[in-house]
Amino acid sequence: MDEKKVYRKYTEEFKIEALELLKTSGKSLRQIELDLGITPGLLVKWRDRYQVISKGAERVRLQPSDFEAAQREIKRLQRRLAEVEEEREILKKTVNIFSRKSE
Repeated sequence: MDEKKVYRKYTEEFKIEALELLKTSGKSLRQIELDLGITPGLLVKWRDRYQVISKGAERVRLQPSDFEAAQREIKRLQRRLAEVEEEREILKKTVNIFSRKSE
């Protein structure tokens, strides 16, 4: 039997409310998770992954946390570095091939 896990999807508004509760309610993280009926540890992931942004009367929204944004940038830079290293290796081989022909 091949059972697939079904993950619940939470709206951005739900995540914002949960993070605001964590910040303002004075309740423990675990108690908020129990009250909201969410998986233990999920609120910690949201707290680490997002920051709640509100500017005056503008709508409140989630944005990746500074740490999450930095991790994404590191992954992007690692991919780019791998591309550049591959290009460099190709160029080295090409130079080697052409330098043999001119001898």
